[in-house]
Amino acid sequence: MDFEFLHSLREIDGANLPVKSMARRYAAGHQVPAHNHNRAQLLYASEGVVIVSTREGRWMIPPEHALWIPPHVEHAVEMLVDVKMLSLYLAADIVPGLPDAFRVMNVTDLAHELIVAAVEPAPEDDVPGRLELVTPLLLHVIPTLPQVPLGLPFPADPRFAALCRRFMASPSPDVSIEHWAAELSMSRRSFTRAFRRQTGLSLSTWRQQASVFSALPRLAAGEPVTGVALDMGYDSIGAFITMFKRVLGASPRAYLTARGGNRSQRSQ
Repeated sequence: MDFEFLHSLREIDGANLPVKSMARRYAAGHQVPAHNHNRAQLLYASEGVVIVSTREGRWMIPPEHALWIPPHVEHAVEMLVDVKMLSLYLAADIVPGLPDAFRVMNVTDLAHELIVAAVEPAPEDDVPGRLELVTPLLLHVIPTLPQVPLGLPFPADPRFAALCRRFMASPSPDVSIEHWAAELSMSRRSFTRAFRRQTGLSLSTWRQQASVFSALPRLAAGEPVTGVALDMGYDSIGAFITMFKRVLGASPRAYLTARGGNRSQRSQ
């Protein structure tokens, strides 16, 4: 149980200020137990990969991405690798236009600098009135951040959820829809309709997103694309890259470089 975190959270919820911040480092494997707070949270993984789980699904936050968490929603957090997390906790209705649902967002260079200035400024930047100047601009930038499809809804039906968890543990493009339908003694048509009702996604789209969901932490940790693709059952690297591009719009190398490597190099 992360008692230090829960104590900090109580202090944040009880604060009178409209915006509070927290910067923390976590070791790989660390878990923050299920909790909720009165404020919305912008959870920014400036380093590492984070998984946030709720009853409705799981959201992955790779390096240089942020997750918007609405207030009063129970969620748990797991660190897949060593993580540096910068969080802003915002009072409800602080500014119009902020998201009202979970959203994984690509953090732009401007947003990155504003978050760092608000949460963990360099000593020379920690001047009087800093938050009062930085926060209003950041609050107007947040709704404009590009949304990325790294949320993975899970079916409420335990039979469907079991199939999805098994796929997440060992994703493969070779398992057919007919095979999944047969496991639940359903026709292909009935199964695909029920799956879409449960998740809001077609099975093929869900499995592509789940495959990226499983691959990104390994890729972010530096594993070669070839090894990840072969481990996931792809016959060729090209087929894996095509699937990755279909979900995120770029090859694995281009995606991770654009969202972490260039910024890391500039900060050195």
